[in-house]
Amino acid sequence: MSDPKPKRTSCPLCQRPSTACICRWVNNVDNATEVVVLQHPLEVNNAKGSARLLDLCLQTSQLVEGEQFDPQCLLSLLQADGKQAILLYPATTQNEAADLQFQPPEFVVQDHALANIRLVIIDATWRKSRKMLYLNPALQQLPRLNLQNMPASHYRIRKAHAPDQLSTLEAACYALMQLEQDEEKYLPLLQAFDAFVRQQMGFRPV
Repeated sequence: MSDPKPKRTSCPLCQRPSTACICRWVNNVDNATEVVVLQHPLEVNNAKGSARLLDLCLQTSQLVEGEQFDPQCLLSLLQADGKQAILLYPATTQNEAADLQFQPPEFVVQDHALANIRLVIIDATWRKSRKMLYLNPALQQLPRLNLQNMPASHYRIRKAHAPDQLSTLEAACYALMQLEQDEEKYLPLLQAFDAFVRQQMGFRPV
């Protein structure tokens, strides 16, 4: 009878296998705008996912796992401390789904102090993100933030279905740049992401 294989050790901080730990790439950024990432369960253990690195880099952030949230718990999360929650998501009127043809209210940055804004991001594939939006009506009611004039993604480890599709970390980074009008402050996020991508590329067979 052969000896059982030893269990792989995991990093207690990034929760990845020790051999694939990403803590070395963490660049701490003091974001003025709080970020809440709603992570689909299928993304939690996805080695190519960038949400965990984003959460580790940002000073003020939360990473919450789920697909369909308890309505009251979700409202408490969105409305905590009296902040204005905004959803980083394209306007649903651009989508074909008739049951999501809701025109969200326009979000005007100048009307809110940055410290009073809560940026909500869905970490999921495009199809799963639409399902999460459908299953959680409170998200549909949030003002939307649309990214503008985005550069090409650095996400070489995951297939994109459109040129403007970004990783969760990249999308959050550009959204914070747009909200706070400070590109230089968030460059360390992109540097951390590039290092993470290089590490993942190194695991590919030659």
